[in-house]
Amino acid sequence: MERPLTINIHPGQPPLNLKEYESVGGYAAVRKAVTNLTPQEVQQLVQESNLKGRGGAGFNTGFKWSFVPMGPDAPTTKYLIANADEMEPGTFKDRLLLEGNPHQLIEGMIIAAYAIQANIAYVFLRWAYKKAAELITKGIQEAYAKGYLGKNILGSPFSLDMYLHTGVGRYMCGEETALLNALEGKRATPRAKPPFPQVSGLFGKPTIVNNVETFCCVPHIINNGAAWFKSLSYSEDGGTKLYGVSGKVKRPGAWELPMGITMRELIEEHAGGMKNGYRLKGVLPGGASTDFLTDKHLDIKLDFKSVSAAGSRLGTGTMIVMDDATCPVGFVHNLQHFFAQESCGWCTPCREGLPWVEKILWSIENGNGREEDMELLQMHTRLLGPGNTFCALAPGAMEPLQSAIKYFGDDFLTHIKEKKCPYQ
Repeated sequence: MERPLTINIHPGQPPLNLKEYESVGGYAAVRKAVTNLTPQEVQQLVQESNLKGRGGAGFNTGFKWSFVPMGPDAPTTKYLIANADEMEPGTFKDRLLLEGNPHQLIEGMIIAAYAIQANIAYVFLRWAYKKAAELITKGIQEAYAKGYLGKNILGSPFSLDMYLHTGVGRYMCGEETALLNALEGKRATPRAKPPFPQVSGLFGKPTIVNNVETFCCVPHIINNGAAWFKSLSYSEDGGTKLYGVSGKVKRPGAWELPMGITMRELIEEHAGGMKNGYRLKGVLPGGASTDFLTDKHLDIKLDFKSVSAAGSRLGTGTMIVMDDATCPVGFVHNLQHFFAQESCGWCTPCREGLPWVEKILWSIENGNGREEDMELLQMHTRLLGPGNTFCALAPGAMEPLQSAIKYFGDDFLTHIKEKKCPYQ
C-alpha cells in the first residue's frame, strides 16, 4: 500500500532537512512543473487527479484553481494561502504533516502558486503549533537559500515569496474569507460571496486558500500523474487520506490510508477497536461539526459521497468515537459550548442561538430540563441550519446536535424525566 504523504515521516525523529528531502526526490516536482509544464497544464493535471480539498469541503482542487484569472489582463499580484489553522475539535492530521515533513508542504505550495501565477504565499498557522512554526520557518529559509523561493525560481520567469503568519487561535479562521480578514489585520469575520476569493480575495486580489493536506498531495501528482493518484483510492475521490481516530479506542492516532476505506476497517483494524469494557455508541466521522453515525454505519466507505449519503460529512476525516459510558447530552453540550464561544458574532442566529442551545443542554444535563426543551432544540437545528446564517459555523454546530437527538433522543428524555444525568 503506497503512502506518499507519510513515507518520509518518522515519528520521534526530526523531519528531513532540505538536502535529505532532495535525496528522496524532494523538489523534483517543482523542477518538473516550472521547467516543463505550463501553469494551465499543472491545473489540468491536478483537476484530472480528482484531488478534493482535504479541509472538509471536498471541492475539486484543480477546478478551484481554474477560477483564478490568468493571462496578460489578470492582476499582477496574486496570493496563495495554506490554511494550517486546524482548530476543528478532534482534528490533528495537519499537525502530523507540518511537523513531520514541512518541505512537502512548501513544495506543494510552490507548485500551486506556479499553477495560478501567484507571487506571494502565506502559511496561516495555528498559534499553538509552536514546533511547526519553527520547522516551517527553517524550511522556508532553506528553500530560499537553494533557489526554490525568491526571484526567478530555477532560472525561470516565475518568482514567489513565502511567509509564515501565526494566527491568534480562532475557530472562525477555518472559514477562508474570515482567514483573509485576519491576514489583513481585521476582525476574523466572514465575507459575503460573491465575489469569491479566487477573483477578489486578500487585499482585493485573486487568492487561493487550500488545506495543508491538499497542498501536500500536489508534488506527488506532478511526479506520478493523475491516473496514478486516482489508483491509490478505493473510491472516485483520488488519492490517499490522513484519517484519525480519538476516543476510547485501543490505539488512537492518525494513518494514511486509501480514500474510501470503511469506517469498520479504520476503527477495528487500525485503531484496534474499542477499549475493553466499552462499546461504540456513536461516531463523528469528520470532526466536531459533523453528524453522528452509529454502529449501523460501520461498513460505509469513508469518502465524500458515501458519508454524505449516510447522513453526515467526511469533513476532515478525523473521527471522534463516543462510547456507551459517555453521556451524549454532556458530549454535545461540550461541543456547543465550544461553538458558542467561537462564534464571531457577525450574524444574529449564530451569536444569539448558539449560547441559547448551550444553556438548554446545560439545564438538561444538570437535571433542570423540561420536555419543551426538546422542541426548542429541534427549532434551533432548523433556524441555525444551512441558508439561515452568514457562514457555516452555526450549521456545522447543529450537525452533532440534530443527529444526537435523532439517534440518542431517549438519553435526552431520560435526563429530563429523572432530573439527573444517568451516566454520572
